[in-house]
Amino acid sequence: MHNGDAKMLDQIIKRTISAIENSKTQIFDIYEAAQKEMDHVALDVERVKRNTVDLITKVDELEKRERQARIRLMEVSRNFTKYTEADIRQAYEEANQLQIELAVTRAKEEALRRQRTELELRLRKLRETVDKAEHLVSQVGVVLGYLGNEMGNVVNKIESLQQQQVFGGKIIKAQEEERRRVSREIHDGPAQAMANVVFRAEVCERLIDNDIERAKVELRELRGQVRSCLQETRKIIFDLRPMAIDDLGLVATIRKLVESAKEQSGLITEIRVLGDEKRLNSYIEIGLFRIVQEALTNVQKHAKATMVIVLLEYSFKFVSVVVEDDGKGFDASGDIGQESFGLMGMRERAKILNGDINVKSESNAGTKITVRIPIR
Repeated sequence: MHNGDAKMLDQIIKRTISAIENSKTQIFDIYEAAQKEMDHVALDVERVKRNTVDLITKVDELEKRERQARIRLMEVSRNFTKYTEADIRQAYEEANQLQIELAVTRAKEEALRRQRTELELRLRKLRETVDKAEHLVSQVGVVLGYLGNEMGNVVNKIESLQQQQVFGGKIIKAQEEERRRVSREIHDGPAQAMANVVFRAEVCERLIDNDIERAKVELRELRGQVRSCLQETRKIIFDLRPMAIDDLGLVATIRKLVESAKEQSGLITEIRVLGDEKRLNSYIEIGLFRIVQEALTNVQKHAKATMVIVLLEYSFKFVSVVVEDDGKGFDASGDIGQESFGLMGMRERAKILNGDINVKSESNAGTKITVRIPIR
């Protein structure tokens, strides 16, 4: 490749990256605007639903009163000797007024139902827009990672870049997907819970002077929601970085992970430890923990298993981990990287730790994953 061609290629790539970055910013602006609009519409849907319920109750009450008024009018009209003309006129006016009020209220109820349907349709379309924009931002991030990887040497190392972009792009995609997952978990979990806490706090503030017993009930429910929000936040933190591994070690942290899998999915679980546990380098413990975490996630999501066994074995030169389930299994004869990104991630982690991984699985015969990492 001539020097002039290299400079031209460099300029083209830089202009392309700049255009993609601008596009990513614009897509993200669309995402944020749609997200805000979706939140507003969601609040409107809830408001309309509450108003509709109130109107339905009012319609039911008016129907009862209107029915009673008609019965009263019939009774008064039939007994001329018992009731005066003024009584008849009053009964007629009451029945007529209630009929008018009932018709107006029914019309309002119908209008609210139409408004609710329109808002729900709009909310569904906004959700689709948000999901598409979110997916596009992730895809654009992957493209930027491809183009931006070792840009300074793109001309001189074009062949090596072509080989590295495949794996580098997958890492970037995994990072983008993980950020999106954490963002979604925070938005759907703690963020929503805290919004509800604020709403209930406002309710308590209004009730505290008028209905102390109701305020106490609301406060008890508020305390439960705060506790639940704290648990969700701690789970997210644990998934990001298991801090217990620094203090308690690998075995205790994996034991906690196995117990969590048991609680979430009802699996029959067992953890065995062979040899004397020893503290390893932090990066080895974290790497092994992530491999077990990914293996258990695969069992919960895909294996349709009833039982899973986790075995840790410490020897003088190696530490081994075995995760075995009795699930539906799969054809493990193909390329792991092509079959499952999760399995590929486990293989790459084992490779980074200078270890090896072996996957044995057959259809309807379960799966056994064995990882062996040198510690000396």
